[in-house]
Amino acid sequence: MSNSLYALGRWAFRHHRRVIAAWMLVIVVAGAAAITLGGNTRDEFNIPGTESQTAIDALDRTFPQLSGASAYLVVVAPDGRRIDDARSRELVDDSIEQIKKVDGVSDVFSPYEGDVTDISISADHRAAQVQIQLTGGFTDITEKQKAAVQRTDDELKKAGYTSAFGGDMFTDTGSEVSLVELVGVIVAGVVLWLMYRSLRAAVMPVITALVGVIVTAALTFTAAGFITVSTSSPLLALMIGTAVGMDYALFIVSRHRELLASGVEPEESAARSVATAGSAVVFAGVTVVIALVGLAIARIPFLTVTGVNAGLSVVIAVAVALTLLPALLGRAGDRLAPKDGERPPGSFSRRWVAATTRFPLAAIATIVIILGVSTIPVKDLQLALPDNGTAPEGSTQRVAHELVEKEFGPGFNGPLMVTVDVISSRDPLGVVDDLDRDLRQIDGVRAIGLATPNEKADTAVVQVIPDTGPADQRTADLVHEIRDRAPAWEKEHGVDIAVTGLTAAGIDVSERLKDALLPFGLVVVGLSVLLLMVVFRSILVPIKATIGFILSTGAAFGAVVAVFQWGWFNTVLNVDQTGPLISFLPIMLMAVLFGLSMDYEVFLMSRMKEEYLRSDDPQRAIVDGFVGSSRVVTAAAVIMLAVFAAFVPDGDPDVKPIAFALAIGVFADAFLVRMLFAPAVLKLFGRSAWALPRRLGSWLPHVDVEGEGLHRQVRLASWPAPDSTEAVSASALTLAGTQGTVYNDVSISLPAGDRLVVHGPSGSGKSALLLTIAGRMPFDTGRLRVNGFLLPQETTAVRKSVALGETRGVNDLEDNLTVDQLIAERLSIRSFGLWVSRSRITPVRDRLNQAIEHAHDVAGLPSEPVPGTAHLSDLDPLARKLLGVVLALTENPRIVVIDDVDDLRASELVARFWSALDHLLDERDITVVASIQSIDSAPEPSDHLHLLELDTHRVLHELMI
Repeated sequence: MSNSLYALGRWAFRHHRRVIAAWMLVIVVAGAAAITLGGNTRDEFNIPGTESQTAIDALDRTFPQLSGASAYLVVVAPDGRRIDDARSRELVDDSIEQIKKVDGVSDVFSPYEGDVTDISISADHRAAQVQIQLTGGFTDITEKQKAAVQRTDDELKKAGYTSAFGGDMFTDTGSEVSLVELVGVIVAGVVLWLMYRSLRAAVMPVITALVGVIVTAALTFTAAGFITVSTSSPLLALMIGTAVGMDYALFIVSRHRELLASGVEPEESAARSVATAGSAVVFAGVTVVIALVGLAIARIPFLTVTGVNAGLSVVIAVAVALTLLPALLGRAGDRLAPKDGERPPGSFSRRWVAATTRFPLAAIATIVIILGVSTIPVKDLQLALPDNGTAPEGSTQRVAHELVEKEFGPGFNGPLMVTVDVISSRDPLGVVDDLDRDLRQIDGVRAIGLATPNEKADTAVVQVIPDTGPADQRTADLVHEIRDRAPAWEKEHGVDIAVTGLTAAGIDVSERLKDALLPFGLVVVGLSVLLLMVVFRSILVPIKATIGFILSTGAAFGAVVAVFQWGWFNTVLNVDQTGPLISFLPIMLMAVLFGLSMDYEVFLMSRMKEEYLRSDDPQRAIVDGFVGSSRVVTAAAVIMLAVFAAFVPDGDPDVKPIAFALAIGVFADAFLVRMLFAPAVLKLFGRSAWALPRRLGSWLPHVDVEGEGLHRQVRLASWPAPDSTEAVSASALTLAGTQGTVYNDVSISLPAGDRLVVHGPSGSGKSALLLTIAGRMPFDTGRLRVNGFLLPQETTAVRKSVALGETRGVNDLEDNLTVDQLIAERLSIRSFGLWVSRSRITPVRDRLNQAIEHAHDVAGLPSEPVPGTAHLSDLDPLARKLLGVVLALTENPRIVVIDDVDDLRASELVARFWSALDHLLDERDITVVASIQSIDSAPEPSDHLHLLELDTHRVLHELMI
């Protein structure tokens, strides 16, 4: 990976104008899409498969009057008046008539009519509720409709009555970014300037982060035109995208300036920075994305969309860091180099890590105790979906919610809806009456509101008013009590019964999320642990990272409960109401914090692993790696802390507790876990911290996140010579298998266009060596460069430039195919086409026949052309061998590899093969690497022929003939 990123960073640096223009175009296109195709965000807490969702979906069909959005007007009479006296009734009735005229209102229920006066008028006759039913869902409500409804109580207010509107209609359907959130960006800019003492260097991470969030926001609102995107989703994406965008850019810019200070040229420095720090950025980003997309495990659509959207912000942040950032570095040139005399950082970090690792057990115990104690408040964690009680203070929905709770009771803010499928009943009214009677007898039921079948008498609805509010655990217990009794009622009356409504749906969401926490943790943490194991080739590092995550997450949960439920520091943090936290906070916090904690883990550990690979000294690796990365990790954590904290004082009520918890989690993870706990653990385990069992290591893929391959490539950049044009260069090449040495100490210097013939008995490793040169088989030790590409770092490029003739067990040709079919198959693979024309097949077959004819002419023998309809199994050995070479040449390689030439057996056939090969390669600058068993099968000696002898015991270095 580091080599690919190295090339990407160099390309972006060189073509910085093109890259910057491309990103500007992306912004314009994404913005245009958001304006023309986008929509508004909206909250739809749909939970497919739950009882409440199934019942509400059925109401859409059978009782549409109740399936739309609803609202209510709560009116409180002034002191000395009753809400049901003549003057009050006149004013309320006037408001009702005005409400009925508002577009989208289907019905309005007067508190003075019907059998619901006992729940529409308060016990002290000072307050009344007017129920309003609308035709569409609450996500279809427009601001114009809201304004029209709100104007209908003007006369009531003029007369001294207290009134407010609440309900679904006035649920917040959009989140706004306030100026307070910009404080985080400003703080980040200050931190960057203090770190770099360069305005240009400090601005770059801010620019890249802003580009990332602008593109993410545009794509989010574009998606909102086609799917439901929750109102908190853009803010979460903005918060996470800004934080990781700055952090990722910070990591790369810091490495770039470090290399510039050591004298590396700007272009080379940018390429190396993207290759090394960029590799860490990629894997850090992958862990964040895994955690966020893992929210889909909860099977709640709005949460899945939120997680994917936040994950998208991280993907874009990574893309910007790997492309736009090196382009900005290219535009800056050498102006980012530290000034002369600037003191290199690291003295404080070196003293810090030396102190924390002096007594590792004490450091570990201290951190565990501090974070463990911080987790204690979690025992009081309460969860619920947001309602109008959490709306901004002073808003009409918040005022209405508080008035209803005060005048009627908390249960009136969260009524339950019991639906009854009475289509098979002969007495639907009797069923409803019986159910009404039974429900009133259940503890926790305050009153029964609406209780009636629909016009078709196939569905009935009973409204249940609990004693407690929607977020109270006793309300959830009531829902379960009704559901537990439902089977007996269903058996007695022969009907289907379900409990639904926003309160029941909220309870179902909370329970679905609670049930999803364990599988989410197992899957996401398991995948990320596996990823870290692959990255660092260690068992201890991912286990340590997971333990650290658990400690910091516990502290974050404890802090958010203490502030948002217990009320600690609520005035300072502008928390105007305490109570249950939003239901998806735990899983969202776990997802985001796990991803971010893995960011710091990758940043810190990758530098330590890099130093360990260089020095092979675990203690030196801890110190040097910490010194090289702690300053960057500290700055990154402060930036992220500032960004998250900025959303707390004046943030969205749903996002505020998440932002606060993330800020605490980042502080605990970065400054306690990664800066204290992690070095102490590595010190305690020493060299074994980087150990991986051999068998497990053979199963895991090898990825080069520390830039080990890049360092090797840079170190060998001038090997075998600065301007070497050799096709194959090898030094001390060795490969061992399960049965012992395959080949050993092989050295090759093969000029381009020449021929190398490897000879030796069967089992001497000839085929393995040829496959190694072709980039198809790894080697253990030594150096190998093919066509200018260093192996194994540039294996892909080698494979593209080296073609194999037919090699037994590797690319055997199909005996049941004809010559033309084999040619067509090879040509289609090269062109990615499903069909190959005859005009392309014929020239290839002609080249085969011309080579055969030439070989026979040289030998003074007649020849017959190979027909295209001939099956491979019908060809003679020479024609088959040459066909394999011709097929390899269709790939336009720079090197062609031919294994076991003398399997043709007869010496005269071998001689004809070499003659035919000369004809095929005539006037073509192609290098040949071939193998034979007997030296007698070698071609005629020439200045361009090189022989290499292998046997099972020794290797004779290259002989020139």
